[in-house]
Amino acid sequence: MSNANYKSPLYIQLREVIRNKIEDGEFPVGTAIPSESQLAETYNLNPLSVRSALSALKYEGLLRSVQGKGVFVNGPKTERDLETLGGYRQTMDERSIDAHTRVLIKALRPAGPYYARLLDLVEDDQVWFTRRIDYIDKEPVALEEIYIPEKLLPSFGDVDIELFSIYDIFTWNGLLPTDADQTLRVLFLEPSRAKLINLSSDQAVMELSNLTRDAQGRKIEFARNYVRPDKTDFFAHYAKD
Repeated sequence: MSNANYKSPLYIQLREVIRNKIEDGEFPVGTAIPSESQLAETYNLNPLSVRSALSALKYEGLLRSVQGKGVFVNGPKTERDLETLGGYRQTMDERSIDAHTRVLIKALRPAGPYYARLLDLVEDDQVWFTRRIDYIDKEPVALEEIYIPEKLLPSFGDVDIELFSIYDIFTWNGLLPTDADQTLRVLFLEPSRAKLINLSSDQAVMELSNLTRDAQGRKIEFARNYVRPDKTDFFAHYAKD
């Protein structure tokens, strides 16, 4: 194995090889690494040595194991305040709420005139479009539709956003979300969308729209969240200057 001290135990050698591949970007943040069996075959090691190497990296926080999906590369940890800009996953995690998301669509599409104007693009520029459902305790609470310029985050398609927060992905790629324009209104969804979050078409939802910028002032995301008002409270804190 390259980049290893051959006097070290085999699992330590493999641990350092994987660490180097993470640091060099060969195993990008948010993506799965090869399986235990693939690593054992590639480096001619027994499964126990591979398992020991992965366990050490999980303990350090470099890797994250997800049952039924594999082992993923973790990004660096960041500190957040509840009064600062953050996403759905951060808010739920910081409040110790059992929440998860299910991705319905994740694909590239042309920006078109409307989203080109919103995100400072030209109409033919590609954007990542994501539609997903947010759950709390297995109950759907919101439908999200998210638009991200592909040129700012070309690796977005490789990351499992059911496991990793989009705001973490921004941060890992140097797109620190700094400020956002936010609007809130009440509306009714068409039946096909309402059904996704267990509502009838005559039940109103709260539409929360966000246009987010990074520290350089670039528009990095436009998101609409259709939120069930029977499952969510909105809170805002105001202070006099």
